[in-house]
Amino acid sequence: ERLEFLGDAVLNLVLSDLLMQKFPKLLEGPLSRIRAGQVNEKNLALLAERLGLGGYLSVGKGEEQTGGRQKPSLLADALEAILGAVYLDGGFEAARSVIARLFRPRLAEMDLLSMDFKTLLQELCQARLKTTPVYRDIKDEGPDHHKTFFVEVSGQGKIISSGKGGTKKEAQQRAAEKAFQSLADHRTE
Repeated sequence: ERLEFLGDAVLNLVLSDLLMQKFPKLLEGPLSRIRAGQVNEKNLALLAERLGLGGYLSVGKGEEQTGGRQKPSLLADALEAILGAVYLDGGFEAARSVIARLFRPRLAEMDLLSMDFKTLLQELCQARLKTTPVYRDIKDEGPDHHKTFFVEVSGQGKIISSGKGGTKKEAQQRAAEKAFQSLADHRTE
């Protein structure tokens, strides 16, 4: 458990650094949200499964009979413990190298354009403002084959931001991204 504790801290530090490098203009709030999505039990358990860690776990008879070697919580904990051991044995650079290798495919897939800011904004608004964001079409311009749509997003009756795009969905996503970054960076606690 002590190695797991240490591994968790090292993992969060290294992923924070990797995410800041990948997204140099992204604010603290979204970076924290992305990191949390990467280090959750489900993702860590999947990585541990790919490494075959379940076969190396020392479990009791009852745990063995109930499939403990495939239990996500045990797999995730084992991975964090190994990262802690790598840190103690080889230092920060060794741990950084292992973590970067493990997470490189996941980080390569990440793209700000593919992030669902409407969902992120909805979660943030519900947590902080106890409300759901409302999107309102303001106008559209241009010929039918090449329109530009303008959208506003509000929360608690106040306009939070606006966005424009080639489709209504794109305009909503851009408005949500601006609103999310603004709210995530503005601490209300």
